[in-house]
Amino acid sequence: MHQRAFFYKETNGFRVTVHPTYLVAESDQHIGRYVFSYTVRIENCSRIIAQLRSRDWTISDSVGEEYHVSGEGVVGQQPILQPSDVHEYRSFCVLKSGHGSMGGYYTFTDSDNNDFEVLIPVFLLTIPDLPIQ
Repeated sequence: MHQRAFFYKETNGFRVTVHPTYLVAESDQHIGRYVFSYTVRIENCSRIIAQLRSRDWTISDSVGEEYHVSGEGVVGQQPILQPSDVHEYRSFCVLKSGHGSMGGYYTFTDSDNNDFEVLIPVFLLTIPDLPIQ
């Protein structure tokens, strides 16, 4: 397992920080299977209460493939975040190359039933010491 940098972005009073990691033991370069995990930390820096309703991701790799993933909540949860609350979760993604990226947004609903987006920073999924192509 190799550690990588942190990526963060703040939108509408919510800060999203992502820490990706390359999983050597789960990957097999001979068959084009590159597994990355990522930990996401969502902080409510605003004064409102909001619930994370859905996620929309764009995942791309250096072989030119791009995937769009949408769904309810994150890892089966739709957390309600009070001011200064933090929600953290871990997930993973499998690429066909050793270099790619992910990014997107969460849709939240506030206590007045207004929807708003919180951006997920674009973050790199790269094998350590692999030249970027």
